Amino acid sequence: MPENVAMSERTRIVREAVRAVYDREAIYKILDEGFVCHVGFNADGQTFVIPTMYARVGDAIYFHGSAASRMLRGVSAGLNVCITVTLSDGLVLARSVFNHSMNYRSVVALGNAAIVDEPAEKLAALRAFSEKILPGRWNDARQPNEKELKATSILRLPLSEVSAKVRVGGVEDDAEDYALSVWAGIVPLRLVAGAPIRDERCDRSLATPEYAVNFRNLGS
Repeated sequence: MPENVAMSERTRIVREAVRAVYDREAIYKILDEGFVCHVGFNADGQTFVIPTMYARVGDAIYFHGSAASRMLRGVSAGLNVCITVTLSDGLVLARSVFNHSMNYRSVVALGNAAIVDEPAEKLAALRAFSEKILPGRWNDARQPNEKELKATSILRLPLSEVSAKVRVGGVEDDAEDYALSVWAGIVPLRLVAGAPIRDERCDRSLATPEYAVNFRNLGS
């Protein structure tokens, strides 16, 4: 049986509840496919939403930012955040403008993010960021030095208050609109990688790594 996350009033899907997903494995699959999350938080009486790279490790999301950023002010007490990840899968073109839609998969996670101070956990999170995008890259490239580690802050958010919302399927028109002479259907969307472009100062004798040549987004 699939394991469901514990639903809270804050993560319960109210609008279009039929699209709600609380299955932990399904939620984690969405998170593992995405590259960028948006972190919402309050600072100095102002609400901010910041895009940043992230990685899921076990039952937590790790994300990072500059140690000097406003997001990390007062983080010693923890940072109350709302993290969202959205994957766009297709444009749903109905016969009426009102019924146009989008196929998508999205996750919302809430909670108190704690800063990661333990060096080994911090390094493991940075490795997870790298390996999430291009498995094998971490061992090929120079790894962070002490100065770089100090300049980067890593935060951990336990995935204890989280839910997903998914829209799949075709066009849903009003009954009377099916007779209209209007094209309807789906325009699929997917992230496609182009061919690697060598840096001008890269040694020409170095072969392009297989993980770059054969890169594919997890959802393709």
